[in-house]
Amino acid sequence: MTQAGPPPPRLSADQRRDQVIASAIHEFAELGYQAASTAAIARRAGISQPYIYALFPNKQELFLAVHDQVIERIRLTFADAARHGRTPREKLDQMGAAYPSLIADRYALMVQLQVYATGDPVIQAHASRGFRGLYDEVIRLSGAPAAEVSLLFACGMLANVTTALGQQEICAPLFEAKPTTVDQSAR
Repeated sequence: MTQAGPPPPRLSADQRRDQVIASAIHEFAELGYQAASTAAIARRAGISQPYIYALFPNKQELFLAVHDQVIERIRLTFADAARHGRTPREKLDQMGAAYPSLIADRYALMVQLQVYATGDPVIQAHASRGFRGLYDEVIRLSGAPAAEVSLLFACGMLANVTTALGQQEICAPLFEAKPTTVDQSAR
């Protein structure tokens, strides 16, 4: 008879919550909010389904926590990238250069798209606040005018779609050409 090793260390509630969010990112990315089940998320996390409800009041709150984690990762990456630029333009260029590495994580990318596509008004309102908060944070971090930040976000949305479709080459020239420049003569 073989002796089992010591039991794995118990996770704190915060660690378990992070584990559930990581599992939920995969499930929501693959199936969307409506089709993803908390039972499948629990299996993926290695816990019982009822334990999910000890950490999150309902599936919607879990979905919102997943969205918040994805947005926070973008915010932190942009804050780090902005530190490498001196001027507003350089800061935006650095953020733009960092974005493709963020969406290379297909699960995080697909969760973004799933959140924006949902018809649930509570989720849409939450996503809208998160998106606006990120937009305002980029203005603050970069010091760039709104038109240039909007262009960065437009390029980011194109990058989201083309990456999800496996056609990154469509948007690659925009990031290589420093897309944050707004042609003043076009106004």
